[in-house]
Amino acid sequence: MTDPALLPRAFTELAKNLPSGMVVSDRVLDAEMLIDRIDGRITASLAGVRTIRGVRHLLKAPSPAHNWVLDAGTVRPLPIDAPTAFLSMLDGGRVDDLSYSQAVGLLRRGDGELSISATERFHAAGRISAEALPGTLEVPGLNASLFPYQARGVQWMQATIARTSGLILADEMGLGKTLQIIALLLIDPPPPSSPALIICPASLIANWSRELERFALSLTLSVHLGPRRTGIYRGLQQTNIVITTYDTMVNDIAILSALEWSWLICDEAQAIKNPDSNRRQAIVSIPRRRTIPMTGTPVENTLMDLWSLMDFAIPGILGDRKAFERDYPDSLEAAKALSSVTDPVILKRRVADVAADLPERIDVDLPLGMDDLLAEHYCTVREETLARYPVAGALVATLQLQLVCAHPWLRSPSPYDEDGEFAEVDRGSGLPLMTPKMERTISLLREAFSNGTKVIVFALFNRIGDLIREAGVELPPAYWGAINGSTAQADRQRIIDEFSSHEGPGCLVLNPKAAGAGLNITAATLVIHYTPVWNPALEAQASARAHRRGQTMPVTVCRLYFEDTVERVMLDRSVWKQALGNEIIPLSHRDEQDLKRALTIEPRKP
Repeated sequence: MTDPALLPRAFTELAKNLPSGMVVSDRVLDAEMLIDRIDGRITASLAGVRTIRGVRHLLKAPSPAHNWVLDAGTVRPLPIDAPTAFLSMLDGGRVDDLSYSQAVGLLRRGDGELSISATERFHAAGRISAEALPGTLEVPGLNASLFPYQARGVQWMQATIARTSGLILADEMGLGKTLQIIALLLIDPPPPSSPALIICPASLIANWSRELERFALSLTLSVHLGPRRTGIYRGLQQTNIVITTYDTMVNDIAILSALEWSWLICDEAQAIKNPDSNRRQAIVSIPRRRTIPMTGTPVENTLMDLWSLMDFAIPGILGDRKAFERDYPDSLEAAKALSSVTDPVILKRRVADVAADLPERIDVDLPLGMDDLLAEHYCTVREETLARYPVAGALVATLQLQLVCAHPWLRSPSPYDEDGEFAEVDRGSGLPLMTPKMERTISLLREAFSNGTKVIVFALFNRIGDLIREAGVELPPAYWGAINGSTAQADRQRIIDEFSSHEGPGCLVLNPKAAGAGLNITAATLVIHYTPVWNPALEAQASARAHRRGQTMPVTVCRLYFEDTVERVMLDRSVWKQALGNEIIPLSHRDEQDLKRALTIEPRKP
């Protein structure tokens, strides 16, 4: 029997006035702080620990001021100072509404008077928490209908960021990360005095601008880029949203850090995974209220990648860098321990996770913007070709411009070659291997390979496959294969069989003329059209290699193209011909109007 003098006074008073049928235990339970998540709020409760046959049972006290717990019909005492110790550890935090940082900070403490634990509900990954939310959401001003998983994602982000000030959006390519961010911004429109800042690679400026203009007409937008960008911070306080590039951000950090942004959103956030890079060091200095890095690959090489992103999203959440490197070496055990902290603030869903919500085929257009160097080269090629071939100049120049868009190193062996299929690589142009289109392709492949996905890349020009492999030398290990006009007919099925049977990710680079019909490649669930075509039948037949009977998963079909170039004309022409139902004969066709527009459209910005 326990000496009554050692029992909590409040408990002894309770014992004198117990309701009928209740009994009193004379064993004092160990007290513990229990972190939980209830209706979206993070709570802290005082609890008693009772171990039965080696299994721990946590019994919550009626309130933090109670030094006893109720166990069915038995009242069990806690240490007399448990309420005092509990409140002392909270350090003024609200027991019914803790921030995520407060909760994680408590869990990481090892010097408190009470031990601390958390429920599985608190540690639930963002994907699991989002699944419990409603599948419908009306967003005023959103010119689109959200899929159920997107509606859940927006609601999860809204609730999570209210308590964390940051999160990581890591949905797989094709699930609409951009649309979910736009919906989130429409729910709480940023004022021009404190706009939202979106930072992305230069190649994605066109895509963000297009998506915002398409889906959120009520939000005003400015692009901070080029020689005419503002030189004062008040020039940034004119619209709801400002878009800029990582390089411009570094150059203009003095201006961008001169005001507090309501949102700081980073697309392709792997650009700031290196904590020692100029980009990472500059971007963390920008004042902001809410932060969302977007990436399909939060961990690419080491756990330090995740520290860099997470510390940017929620500063200090994983401790300082030195302590992190000491506590979380690159091991499975460390990754598992780390996931209990990071998973609740990362929304990472794969197509397989939400397949029931998706159509069989997801079409994604990815407009790209040329950088100044490539745009200048494009215009030079156009002018030189027209001057050199005055009679057939328009037709010749159109193909040359298609080659520039595919890659500026490509050269057609004959100026009168109609399709450039066998164009060769000439490295003497002085332009880099990594163009905006190549950069985007490698980004898509990196995400796909990290998720174990198989990919088909369709390119009209055979040497593109070699250039992609050269640019992707640091991609995760994967199967690589190619089928084009040079591939022997007897070898084609073997290559497809190897690709399909390979355990893990892979990439097939195919010429749509050589491999756009008759082949079944349902192992692939991502199709990338690297080069547009004039006739939609050729593209449709190519996409059907993966999206056909026997495919059990949704297929994402991406079309990459440069805005304000011949590729934009080709895309518009393809859509027009498709609307007419002109898909019977898959042949390239350009009329006089197409050629005229292709040779006047201008990628250079004024």
